[in-house]
Amino acid sequence: MGVLSIRATAGTGRCGVAEPRRPWFGFAERLALFYAATFFLSGIKVTYLPVWLDWRGLTALEIGWITAAPLFLRVALTPVICYAADRYAAHRVVLIVLAWSAVGVLIATHWAYGFWPVLLLTLLLAVSSTTIMPLTETIAMAGVRRDGHDYGRMRLWGSLSFIAAGYVAGWGVDGFGIVATLGMLLVAAVLVSLAAHCMPATETETAVETATMATSATGSAAAPERRVRPSDIAALLKSWPFACFLMAAGAIQAAHALFYTFGVLLWRQQGLSTFTISGLWAIGVIAEIVLFATSGPVVRAIGAGGLLLAGAAAAVLRWTLMAFDPPLAVLVMLQALHGLTFGATHLGAVHFIAATVAPAQAGTAQALHASVTSGIAMGLATLVAGRLYPEFGGRGYLAMAALSVLGLIVALALQRTSKAPTKV
Repeated sequence: MGVLSIRATAGTGRCGVAEPRRPWFGFAERLALFYAATFFLSGIKVTYLPVWLDWRGLTALEIGWITAAPLFLRVALTPVICYAADRYAAHRVVLIVLAWSAVGVLIATHWAYGFWPVLLLTLLLAVSSTTIMPLTETIAMAGVRRDGHDYGRMRLWGSLSFIAAGYVAGWGVDGFGIVATLGMLLVAAVLVSLAAHCMPATETETAVETATMATSATGSAAAPERRVRPSDIAALLKSWPFACFLMAAGAIQAAHALFYTFGVLLWRQQGLSTFTISGLWAIGVIAEIVLFATSGPVVRAIGAGGLLLAGAAAAVLRWTLMAFDPPLAVLVMLQALHGLTFGATHLGAVHFIAATVAPAQAGTAQALHASVTSGIAMGLATLVAGRLYPEFGGRGYLAMAALSVLGLIVALALQRTSKAPTKV
């Protein structure tokens, strides 16, 4: 696959102008902090927001719609916001604005009752929060390209935080009831907003800042950085390997829809305690952490395409067995597969984009990936899950297994079409 041609100039000193001053702690530490804050919020939201919606009196179908609607909204909004961040080299600024907006929406949710008010605020929250992760991945992979940082070792702090969130949320629910869920989400959103102020700049932001400083020092305008154009994005979308990549990653990740939306409810119906449920979530995330901690050698060994294949194969096995209400001992083993079904698929995706898309449009590429995987594919799968859960309960996982088979087939086609790079 041809590498798109836009490249940003690194933030080295020009015209005798010093580089922008670095903060007191490093790039990797700042990314780790933000991942930890973001996934602490996500851990509470994924595990207990559906339970909170059920406590508010919403039906399973309404919960499915409320969960799915923001995923469709991000299809339209996330690429637009990330394209603007790419074009104006403002990834960090946009991230800060989005994070504080999410805080405001969660405050308003306290007074929302009934399907339509909750749906409206959920859509507003989607505008604020769903673009955060593509922008974060853009900044993280900028550090991988520029300074050789290990993406997996930065990202694993998010997984560790997700585990902590599950236990903290479980403690809050046990101690104060489901009503405490919204308060915990609000506290977590404030932590995300504060961490956003510590985020570093990307190559393009650093280059723009350096050019501005050079202009101020010399009195003459520096050569402007080439901004990403709509034609660049069109070329990306017309790439057959990139389309295969989006289809494969989207199908594999969307197969988690029933688990993410109704998994906790199903486990509670099986009689599992809050502590046991938190432990099962922790097992899955620990598996992620192990993979992220060793991601460098793994990516070099099997490449981004190999990671996608591993994620798809594990998903077929995981969701097929989950459909038959396995006992706790088997659930432990199936949860360990989360390290592949989510972790390997995610690692394959970010490394595929970093190796095949130019830095100046990396944010838009990450947004397209998020729009397909967490938007179109996950949204449709969540709507299907909302239909399947009342009728079939855990048997609905068979539909998720079928979706995983589709992801496996497309991932195989991607491997045959073009070997995904093994290095960034």
